[in-house]
Amino acid sequence: MRCMQTRYFHYDQEFELEKGGTLKGFTLAYYTAGTLNADQSNSVWVCHALTGNAEVEDWWTGLFGEGCLFNAEEHFVICANVLGSCYGSTGPLSMNPETGTPYYHDFPDITIRDIVRSLDLLRQHLQLVRINTLIGGSLGGQQALEWAVQQPELMENLIVIGTNARHSPWGVAFNETQRLAIAADPSWKESKEDAGADGLVAARAIAMLSYRNYETYQKTQYEEDIEKSDDFRASSYQVYQGKKLLNRFNAYSYWTLSKAMDSHNLGRGRGSVEEALKKVKAYTMVIGIVTDVLFPIIEQRFIARHTDNVTYEEINSMYGHDGFLIETEKLTKGIQAFFKQKNRKKLIHDEGY
Repeated sequence: MRCMQTRYFHYDQEFELEKGGTLKGFTLAYYTAGTLNADQSNSVWVCHALTGNAEVEDWWTGLFGEGCLFNAEEHFVICANVLGSCYGSTGPLSMNPETGTPYYHDFPDITIRDIVRSLDLLRQHLQLVRINTLIGGSLGGQQALEWAVQQPELMENLIVIGTNARHSPWGVAFNETQRLAIAADPSWKESKEDAGADGLVAARAIAMLSYRNYETYQKTQYEEDIEKSDDFRASSYQVYQGKKLLNRFNAYSYWTLSKAMDSHNLGRGRGSVEEALKKVKAYTMVIGIVTDVLFPIIEQRFIARHTDNVTYEEINSMYGHDGFLIETEKLTKGIQAFFKQKNRKKLIHDEGY
């Protein structure tokens, strides 16, 4: 029997933030599907990307859901909407208990580590003493890696896709350029729900250039009419993608979470990124996307090179970074092989071959 629902975790104590400041408690919206077995060996925790939400079957279709690799019939799937977002968790449009009005621009800066600490409080609330498989791509992969470093004994398997151990200057520059677009919108200075709306449309259009690549646009937006000199498909596509995000997101959360992404650095306070990665004890799979220009494969190769007990795979995709959401058939095959290899290694170890 399939069980699927979105719930809310309310933390009513003061939550100290890494960069200073506090939240007077917070709420996380989270989604569960399936039934947890007695030894919690079927638990799968998903960390979502920048504009994702808790309902993983909606945005990772093909990898999660009925008939998919991760499904409610076999697994207990958990995904929580992160702090700073706008899908039920505490974020900039939430009510500030100190003022009785929304936070707006006063929402404090949060980091990947803050997000992970809040997720772990939810994990404790759910009485999960182990996570069998922790998986995430992009910003979700950053969370998963941070969690695996913070609590190396917690998860048995770790799968990270199209992500890095430290956000790059290239990635920071992309994010800052998007925030400049938001800040250029005169309405961004105001404290209202739709502040920076036009800027968000422009920011998302900029982001699409990093989520896809030259080949993607060449194949999907190419003009067959050689006489055409205006009103190009690529132009309307950029506007469409920007307005599409505006219908479901807001500039405040985009600003907050892009800043959190910039903060990602496993090495901070741990000597070095390399030393931090050596703390990971989970059986790890790292997947890079050959055509990814935002998180190029050099970053996934780095993770694999400095992580013990790791399997590394590269997949090709016309869709660049977005391939981690689209190429679910390739991901499924790779992850299935990863689990088979792990089980074979375990058998060899147990039998003493």
